Amino acid sequence: TLRDRLGAELFSKVAGPDGPRNRQRVHGTPGPRWFAPDSPIARVHGDASMFVGGIRAIMLQSLHPAAMQGVADHSGYRGDMWGRLAQVSTYIAMTTFGTERDALQMIRAVQRAHDSVTGTMPDGTPYAASDPHLLGWVHAAEIHSFLLAHDRYGHRPLLGPERDEYVAQTAVAAEHLGVVGAPRSEDDLRATLAAYGSELRGTPAAQEAIRFLLLHPDLPIAARPGYLALASAAIGLLPADARRELRLPPVPPVTNRVLGAAATRTIRWAMASGHAEARELQQATQR
Repeated sequence: TLRDRLGAELFSKVAGPDGPRNRQRVHGTPGPRWFAPDSPIARVHGDASMFVGGIRAIMLQSLHPAAMQGVADHSGYRGDMWGRLAQVSTYIAMTTFGTERDALQMIRAVQRAHDSVTGTMPDGTPYAASDPHLLGWVHAAEIHSFLLAHDRYGHRPLLGPERDEYVAQTAVAAEHLGVVGAPRSEDDLRATLAAYGSELRGTPAAQEAIRFLLLHPDLPIAARPGYLALASAAIGLLPADARRELRLPPVPPVTNRVLGAAATRTIRWAMASGHAEARELQQATQR
C-alpha cells in the first residue's frame, strides 16, 4: 500500500541500510531496559515530531563554534548527510528503547568515535568532541529541541511532572557519555542553555552547513516539499536571535504551524505500522 511504501522509505532514510537489523536488536533483544514503554522519554523519542526536533537541534547546535568546527573538520555532512542521521537515530533508539547492555555498548562506541574528533579553532584554541562542556551543549540543545517540537507537534504532549521526568531520563545516557551535571528538570535545562549564551554565534561554517542542510537534502524531487515543510517548522521553533545568526529567513507563524502539523501527521500515519511492529517485539521480550 501507499502507506507501507512511504513508511518504508522514511524508515530507510532515517535508519539507514542496517535499520531493520538494528530495529530487531533494539526491540527484540530480551533484557532489562532503562525506561518503561510509556515513559515520557519513550513517548517523545518515538513520535513523528522528532523529525522537526532533530532538524532544529542541528541548527541550534551549530551555533557553538567548537561544535561546528568539529562537524566541519570531521563530519561527512556534505557527502553523507543521511548516513550521519542514521547513526544519530540509532543511538537515540538504542539508548531509549534498547536493553541496558546494548545502550551502554552504543555509548562506548560513540565515545571511541569522539576520541578522534579533535582539532584547532581558527584562533588556535584546541577543541575535542569528548570535552564535557561541549557535550553538555550538544545534549541541552538536542533535548530542548525534542521537547519543544513535541510540545508543538507531538501526539501526546508532556504535562506537569512528566516534563521534568523527561529531562531527568535523558540525563541517564548523557552522563554515561560524559556530560557532567546534565539537567534534571526543565528549569535546569533552561538555565543550562542560558549559561552557554555568551559562547554562541553564527560562524561562516555554521551558516554554510545549515544552508547546505536546507538546499541539498539529497532527496527525490517529489519528497522535497515534505522535507522543506519539516525544515520550515524547525526554523519557526528557533529563537529569533538564532535565526538571525544563521541568516535564516523568517517564516510566518501560521505557515509554520500548518506545514509542520501536516508533515508530522503524514509521517505518523506512514510509520504507524512500523511502530506497532516495534511495540509487539518489545512486548514479546518482556513476557
